[in-house]
Amino acid sequence: MTKVNVSLPAEAEANVQAFIDEVDERLSSSEDTCRVVTETLADLHGDREAYDRWQAGEDVSPAARVRLQGYDPCNATLESEYYAEKDEERFPESKYLQWLWRQFDATPMADNVAFALRFRGMLANHLFAECGDDCRFFKGITFTYGHNISVGDNVVIHDDVHLDDRGKLTIGDRASISDNVHLYSHDHDVVDQTAVENYHTIVGDDARVTYDAMVRAGCRIGENAVVGARSVVQGDVPDHHIAAGIPAKSLKVKPGWESVADPLEDRLEHRQSERRIDYDLPDDLDAFDEFQRDRSPPAE
Repeated sequence: MTKVNVSLPAEAEANVQAFIDEVDERLSSSEDTCRVVTETLADLHGDREAYDRWQAGEDVSPAARVRLQGYDPCNATLESEYYAEKDEERFPESKYLQWLWRQFDATPMADNVAFALRFRGMLANHLFAECGDDCRFFKGITFTYGHNISVGDNVVIHDDVHLDDRGKLTIGDRASISDNVHLYSHDHDVVDQTAVENYHTIVGDDARVTYDAMVRAGCRIGENAVVGARSVVQGDVPDHHIAAGIPAKSLKVKPGWESVADPLEDRLEHRQSERRIDYDLPDDLDAFDEFQRDRSPPAE
């Protein structure tokens, strides 16, 4: 056992739980999510009095108006909002909840572990496709959408992790994702950077992806497997294997699991094509190429 139990003082605990329950109840109701997010952020940032004055038509300074309108996710755009293949029906709700998650992380309360882990866990139940019990989400986690993420029970995701769910991302029970890990579920074509392919990326039960590692779209980290620090995974890591390096290779089987693990191979098997997720774009899409590059090969 490497940790000890820590609890808040009774009054602080009661206040924390009451606030989380209130936000959870509002998000679960038929109330407009955008309004819930806006008012929750105004409360968290200590701006409710100024926000109410502004809503009542009373005079506030130009700087205050800019600050107050920033709590409303409808007054902001996210990078994923520009992606042509996003689910237009699901995205708005996910955007509102993602805005609440990100802006909560900008408050001092985001560093109060006893409060923040529960608050993010509550949000994950509304934002993710699935979220299991007793998950722990630390500060600075970012997503593409959020609604294409499925997380099992007792998962821990540490600081500054990027969960790219432009395709689909599944994280199994008791998995651990360390600080600064990037899990991707989309790739760009090497010739046409604007051409995107989406995939299903999987982290198996009891797997550990350690700090600063990157997992390429469409890969599977096997059950009980370990990805070493700062590794770049470009293929499937077999169950019970320890993989590390750039590109990552299987170095050994976890001690005690030799009898059930596959033998070591020189390189990780690449099965990305099996996990490709096809999508259709609207015929009337008003698309643009932000790079405006000439992709024609040079004349011989």
